[in-house]
Amino acid sequence: MLESVGALTSSPWIYVVVALSVLLDVFLPLLPSGVLVIAAATAAAASTTTVTAAAGEATRQVPSLLVLTLCAATASVLGDLVAYRLAWRGGERLDRAIARSRRLTAAQERLGTALSRGGGALVVVARFAPAGRSIVSLGAGAAHRRAKDFLPWSALAGLAWAAYSVSLGYFGGQWLGASWLGTAVSVLALFLAGSLAAVVVKRPGRKRPVATASSATASSPS
Repeated sequence: MLESVGALTSSPWIYVVVALSVLLDVFLPLLPSGVLVIAAATAAAASTTTVTAAAGEATRQVPSLLVLTLCAATASVLGDLVAYRLAWRGGERLDRAIARSRRLTAAQERLGTALSRGGGALVVVARFAPAGRSIVSLGAGAAHRRAKDFLPWSALAGLAWAAYSVSLGYFGGQWLGASWLGTAVSVLALFLAGSLAAVVVKRPGRKRPVATASSATASSPS
């Protein structure tokens, strides 16, 4: 099994596998898309393939770090867009499902507030949290948030996540070698970032005190 995984990470087919995994994990958060990206980047840290061309011999990395990053980022945005459009058209059934979950309702409210104020940092942070991408994409669609308010932040989130994951795998492979130890340490760093992002996403926003008429009267000078 380990040999099969190693052969996959050194094959161009890794791009297809990574793209499908990242595309679908917005609906199936248990898919190991981050682990695949890190494993491919770890392989790229040490693996080269010699390609014979008409002009002579050239050396290139398989997978390419740039192509891997763009592939993962593009698949992330496409997955977000599919989830966003499905939630937009979900109608009352999806609204009722969200209303039954305090977590989804709170996330939807926070997302709406962030987007209405012109800030989508929550979208970027949630991309690293477990299932955060699903909650944000479905919540934005169910709340009928404008695509121009959501998609640019989704693109930034996908690129940031992909670049971070690829960097973890590559530098982990450089420092610890292209081994399962290097991959494991890089995956652990990705999970730690996800745990921190989950804390940030779940943290309730500060509520300003609302002055009531009675308190205003009591505090007014006599």
